Amino acid sequence: MRIRGILVGTASSLALLASAAQAQTTQTQADSDTTAAAEPQEDIVVTGYRASLAAAIETKRNADAIVDSVSAEDVGKFPNTNVAEALTLVPGVTVDRQFGQGEKISILGTDPALNRTLLNGQTVASADWFILDSPGRTFNYALLAPQLVGRVDVYKSPEARIDEGSIGGTVNVVTRKPLELKPLTIAASLGYLYNTRSEKGDVQGSALISWRNEAGTIGLLASFQRAKDRLRRDGLETYGTMRANQWAGGNPDNPVDSRDNGCVGACAETLTANLDAVSPNAFGTSYFEQGRERLTYSATAQWKPVDELLLEFNWLKVDATYDNLNQSMYAFQGNTWNSLGALTGIEVQDGIVTSASLTNGLSVLDVQYREAEMKSDTYHGKIGWDGETWDINVEGGISEANGGTKRQVFLEFLNWADYTVDLSAAPDSPGTLTYTTDVQGNPAAFVTDPGWSGNTVEKPTSDKERYAQVDLGFDLDGAVKRIQLGYKFRRHETAQQYAGIALNGLAVAASQFDARPAPDNYLSGFNGINDQMANRFTISGPAMVDFLEGRTLPTPSIFAAAEFTAGNWEVDEDIHAAYAQVNVETGGVRGNFGVRYVSTSTESAGYVCESGTPCNAEANWNWETTKSSYQNVLPNLNLAVDLQEDLILRFAAAQVIARPNYADMTNFFWLSDGILTGEGGNPDLKPYESSNLNASLEWYFAPRAVLAAEVFYKDISNYILRRTGPEQYFNQSQGRVTTYQVARPYNAGSAEVKGFALAYQQNLPYGFGILANYTYSDAQGQDGADLPYNSKHQASLSPFFESGPVSLRATYTWRSKYFTSIDRGDEMYVRDSANVDVSATYNVTENIGITLSGMNLTDSEYYAYANTQRLPRGVYRTGKKLLATVNVNF
Repeated sequence: MRIRGILVGTASSLALLASAAQAQTTQTQADSDTTAAAEPQEDIVVTGYRASLAAAIETKRNADAIVDSVSAEDVGKFPNTNVAEALTLVPGVTVDRQFGQGEKISILGTDPALNRTLLNGQTVASADWFILDSPGRTFNYALLAPQLVGRVDVYKSPEARIDEGSIGGTVNVVTRKPLELKPLTIAASLGYLYNTRSEKGDVQGSALISWRNEAGTIGLLASFQRAKDRLRRDGLETYGTMRANQWAGGNPDNPVDSRDNGCVGACAETLTANLDAVSPNAFGTSYFEQGRERLTYSATAQWKPVDELLLEFNWLKVDATYDNLNQSMYAFQGNTWNSLGALTGIEVQDGIVTSASLTNGLSVLDVQYREAEMKSDTYHGKIGWDGETWDINVEGGISEANGGTKRQVFLEFLNWADYTVDLSAAPDSPGTLTYTTDVQGNPAAFVTDPGWSGNTVEKPTSDKERYAQVDLGFDLDGAVKRIQLGYKFRRHETAQQYAGIALNGLAVAASQFDARPAPDNYLSGFNGINDQMANRFTISGPAMVDFLEGRTLPTPSIFAAAEFTAGNWEVDEDIHAAYAQVNVETGGVRGNFGVRYVSTSTESAGYVCESGTPCNAEANWNWETTKSSYQNVLPNLNLAVDLQEDLILRFAAAQVIARPNYADMTNFFWLSDGILTGEGGNPDLKPYESSNLNASLEWYFAPRAVLAAEVFYKDISNYILRRTGPEQYFNQSQGRVTTYQVARPYNAGSAEVKGFALAYQQNLPYGFGILANYTYSDAQGQDGADLPYNSKHQASLSPFFESGPVSLRATYTWRSKYFTSIDRGDEMYVRDSANVDVSATYNVTENIGITLSGMNLTDSEYYAYANTQRLPRGVYRTGKKLLATVNVNF
């Protein structure tokens, strides 16, 4: 489908719609004037949560595009402690909570990477803390302090004046400005956050002060926020899958046949009859701890030397630490060199290995202690002249972030024992691991292998964007109300460094690292676990660091392993964009149409191993640069028709693009030596392109109430998905070249997303009110493939009560299952999940309030699985969060 023809046809009918709407509006206005003359009007002051909902409705109603909004109740009082989770009140927005809180959002069924987040219309550099994440185009909302936010607008249809790069939608976070506030505004909060799973609490705090002179010509604003959370994530994990034929000599790298060992009789018969059955490579328990501390600073200065001229400067700084300790203890029944000959019993049901018993099979304790951080500085300047009939704005700025893993210390402890892995009750019970002896509670039973004991790794990342733009506008009389022209240049630079060293020659037991039993509430809430799994031991990450710092170690090198070398890359991207937009309004018809021209040039550089050579020597690697460029013409149309005074019909059509993730555009890869799998990038990727259609009908049937329905359709080409293929690399663990199955992204052809959304909001009698929405999204790629992060069904319900000094609110959200990625040849999904948050506020005085909040009160389970729910990949719980806060606002 091509949008240009639709735009031309729609524009040609604009005059007919306008004349019809004009007649309707004239009659409606006459009726309104008669009513106004007959009934005296009274101003009603709305405050508190109702005020934020009223402001959000007004933003939606007055917008020319299809827009939803979430507004703060007052300065420093955003509705949620996390901006991403507040957006679940917007129909069509879903949140991924892999680590217990909203970090990435999807809009109208699209991958988070296909949406853009802007701060006051501009990009904010971001860096991820998790070592398995590489710099991409997603935004981590956990980094954004909600106290800064005045309003968040979600543009589901684009305008030519707004930065391109989004297929699903664009989120614009609007912060407070001093000239828009009272002459002196002071807002502060002090709170205490407690996590029921980690059983730890921390003090939170924020402060904001804004001043402007009485003349409204000079304004200054400064704010600070400290957020700290010590979370713990308990879980059950598997690592990849394997075919049962691996136990029957099906692995060319180690063609051992377990039937020649202990798999005889019924075991051999079942194995022989089910060689294509699928089994986890490994299964066990996960214990993850993290201390998250975020310090956010911001400042804004505004100066109006004359009425027409405004000078503005904004600064935002984020300083966050994300140190974490992960301890995975698992039976490694699929290990290529240690467990394939140890099978003694097997049960299969419907193509799934539901039970596998091994004699003297390998078990592993992997412990990674990571020091991680994210630091960001953003500077933005703006000069604007607003004359009577024309205006011009010149903006420029720089946003820079550095983060990632400063240091990882990884030790791998091995054990050989008799055990059974049982997944027969999945998904209700994700799985059970049973040993014949008490292995999981015995730290002396796990010892590092001197041949390869682990590694130390550094993986810092950087992200930087510089931009400059000019926007020129002309206000006109008549149907054409405004013409806007503009140009913008953006230069984005992102990079990843990766270096490490193997730790060899160690033969040390886990008992030497401050070993202790897991907490009493470990794995609480999980079905089907046994005492062995719950009573496992944990060790100390700092104790591992102290142990290694007492030894002489070589300097980490990018050439110590193939995945280290390939993990070093840079991407530089230059974007030139020019646009023209026309805003129209005549009678009951308003909207805009325009076109944005974009030219993109990209340089992707990284190390490439020479074909046919072992990738374990610096001489066999070459630094190579791949250049690409493309141009796009992106027309769009937004039309709003006032069918009645309280009924608005909207239509939008646009051509849009989304660029590939930075890491996907490189030659990077990582490898798993034990199961011969990996993942990498592809420097030949093309951008996504999409033709988007949206329409909505909004009925404002009562004051501060709305009932809305929206339909959407996205026809996407060049869709990027991952596929797996064989590649040969030097195996660090085995000291030889082996064949890996490596997943890489490719332009997989076409895709489409279509669906509808319903939204309802109303104030009810006696102080009650309600918000509710539901979204249906049907998304399919080439040959019916599922698209990442698309839930077919999503719903939220948020009743509230507000009367006098008391305010109560609850939010229930639910999303159906969704596909996430291809991992080691498996299609990865997350099971449907629900979440409940509540808050209660009592305003002691007009300026002081006390709020009690409960988040994730259902301790919802994050259940990721491979291909079928009977093959869990990662099942996690992070606990409930309880927050008590005192707010002061003058």
